[in-house]
Amino acid sequence: MKKSILGMLLLLVVTISNAQKWQTNFEEAKNLASKENKNIILVFQGSDWCAPCIKLNKEIWSTEEFKTYSEKNYVMLLADFPRKKKNELSDTQQQQNNQLMEKYNLQGYFPFVAVLDKNANLLGNTGYKKISPSEYIKLLNSFKK
Repeated sequence: MKKSILGMLLLLVVTISNAQKWQTNFEEAKNLASKENKNIILVFQGSDWCAPCIKLNKEIWSTEEFKTYSEKNYVMLLADFPRKKKNELSDTQQQQNNQLMEKYNLQGYFPFVAVLDKNANLLGNTGYKKISPSEYIKLLNSFKK
């Protein structure tokens, strides 16, 4: 029993330490980007219903290559729009995500990846692409000023 609990705790620690560092608060992301002189990657996704969003997460965001690169070069900001009741966001979070959608993703595309400078000005955007993490990094970097 003790071994199984210890094993689960170890798995949890490893999972958390390997997790992508996502911001969910726009103002905090802007402050962090300004402080660290980084661009912001703003990702609009439907985490529990959008198949291309799930693929983008699995094929790009969750890879060690992207996580390592993004930690040094970007502030990652997530604007999620889940549909399942169990994944429902707080009213405050939903309102913020809706405002971000109105400003940066008027067409309502999912997934939609907006590259913003540290002052939250739009530099470029993209979506799901069936390419390698290194090619996706090059694409995101092509939007830098």
